[in-house]
Amino acid sequence: MKIHENQEKSAPVSRKAGLRGRFTFKKMTLGLRLLTMSIELTRNFSIIAHIDHGKTTLSDRLLETTATISQRQKQDQLLDSMDLERERGITIKSHPVTMKYLAKDGKTYQLNLADTPGHVDFSYEVSRSLAACEGALLLVDAAQGVEAQTVANMHLAHQAGLYVIPVINKIDLPSADIPAVRRQLEEILAIPSDEAIEASAKMGIGVVDILEAIVKRVPSPAKPTDQILRALVFDSVFDAYRGVVSYVRIFSGEVKRGTAIRMMATGKTYEVKEVGVFTPKQSPRDKLFPGDVGYLIANMKSSTEVKIGDTITDTRISATEPLPGFKEIQPMVFSGIYPISTDDFEQLKLAMGKLQINDSAFSYQAESSVALGFGFRCGFLGLLHMEIVQERLRREFNMDVISTYPGVVYKVKLTDGTEIEVDNPSFLPEPQSIVEISEPTVKAYIMTPNDYIGDMMKLVAEKRGELVNTETLDSGRVLLSAILPLNEILVDFNDRLKSMTRGYGSMDYEHSDYQVGKLVKMDILIAGEPVDAFSVIVHRDKAESRGRQLAAKLRDVIPQQLFTVAIQAAIGGKIIARESISALRKNVTAKCYGGDISRKRKLLDKQKEGKKKMKAIGRVNIPQDAFIKVLKSGD
Repeated sequence: MKIHENQEKSAPVSRKAGLRGRFTFKKMTLGLRLLTMSIELTRNFSIIAHIDHGKTTLSDRLLETTATISQRQKQDQLLDSMDLERERGITIKSHPVTMKYLAKDGKTYQLNLADTPGHVDFSYEVSRSLAACEGALLLVDAAQGVEAQTVANMHLAHQAGLYVIPVINKIDLPSADIPAVRRQLEEILAIPSDEAIEASAKMGIGVVDILEAIVKRVPSPAKPTDQILRALVFDSVFDAYRGVVSYVRIFSGEVKRGTAIRMMATGKTYEVKEVGVFTPKQSPRDKLFPGDVGYLIANMKSSTEVKIGDTITDTRISATEPLPGFKEIQPMVFSGIYPISTDDFEQLKLAMGKLQINDSAFSYQAESSVALGFGFRCGFLGLLHMEIVQERLRREFNMDVISTYPGVVYKVKLTDGTEIEVDNPSFLPEPQSIVEISEPTVKAYIMTPNDYIGDMMKLVAEKRGELVNTETLDSGRVLLSAILPLNEILVDFNDRLKSMTRGYGSMDYEHSDYQVGKLVKMDILIAGEPVDAFSVIVHRDKAESRGRQLAAKLRDVIPQQLFTVAIQAAIGGKIIARESISALRKNVTAKCYGGDISRKRKLLDKQKEGKKKMKAIGRVNIPQDAFIKVLKSGD
């Protein structure tokens, strides 16, 4: 008391300062209490499932039930922002959204949802989204049951340490078999069947039960132990007016406009220009607190500046260790993409850069081809990923492109003891300098009805695969585990699997090790000259059939010349397949109406000599559409 009295007597202003200090302290205490309460009332979850099991439809119903969107805003596939997603009926990019839900216990909860893709090519999107969540809704189709991708996503959720809520969707279908699906949940996924919620996202059945289960079962985010900013970047998009928009989950600390941040992967610093949440459109907020899922805009202008999985921290008080889980995304499938018109190269380069900002798994570097001119060697996660990128180039940037036959990254051991990676057949060294070539393999999980086991085994053997294990799932289905070369499943494996099983089979795969194989480079020679655009790396046992296919296709698309053109498939100096295009022939004897045969023969011999000379100096003119027809055919 004496101290306070002395302070009041000596300096009247100090009392105001003391009051201000006590008020500030109370404000900080209140803010901390509110922060704790907000964390306790926050639920971060995602929706995972096999492709076409109803993830996006359920997201739409959740938005409608929580009144996040108005009646006027209602539309199907609301979270699918790209036209391509709507047309194909698939999700390509993860889409976060923040919802407010008044639960039956009288409390209002903040629910942060991340809708995820179902296709195996976009599993990296799933894993990144799961890293920002504490729980997951696992959707299973009531008619189709547990599929291969269901099992894979379940494993991803377990690895991320998430609480999984099983949901049996599409119970309104006439072919729905709910008891069978409950047995599959227990036998295949080891999930108690009584935890499953029956629902129909299309009809809106069971949506409230799902929301209540999220509130009760999904744990709230862990309370931070300190106030140091740690934010996980789980996605990013490019805005033409604002630059890179980073999707973030705040684990500790807070971030607001003006905060100086540092990217821990690159070490670069930026100033935050805007923060906010998704409702589902971008809604600016004053701050983002621990547990929040939202977006952050800083002065980032290039795709290289933000990496998916990176940790954002404050420059003043920085985190010492990044959040776990960050790793560079490695493309597995490579293809050359060239503009049809060489004048469009710079425009294509600009389009590639913008695409890479929106899709961190897409990579590219410039390359040139004798046949196709200047273009890019592009890396993708799979064939669907490649198709999506090509389609986006056509739609969003109005680019007409040619793509070469997809290939993978091979490891080549040379005679001098070094090892190199080759993603383009043109860069493969000469055969005499190669000791061995290794190719990437995948561990494939094939789920098929019992009636088609024999067909699946034949397909695996045809694709140079090795069957590892056969597991009976229930009375009607088995799970086959096989090791397959990645190159063999790129083009037609999944299509043939669906065709053989009448649509009831499914497949998922995970990348495995490299294996040494009898791999060779096959060149296509046209009139004795190799055409680099058609060169491929193939297995020795399949080289002849592949060579015959390509040669036959080229024979049909290359126009006739004034001389006979030989189309040859060769391995080194050995020709393994050949087709010929007959020469265009002018009727030089048309003016000869009778007379001695020797005159006609003389004219024909003269024509023959002329064609020999032309063949010696002539070059085959291969039109651009010939490349398009061959390379787009998948043969």
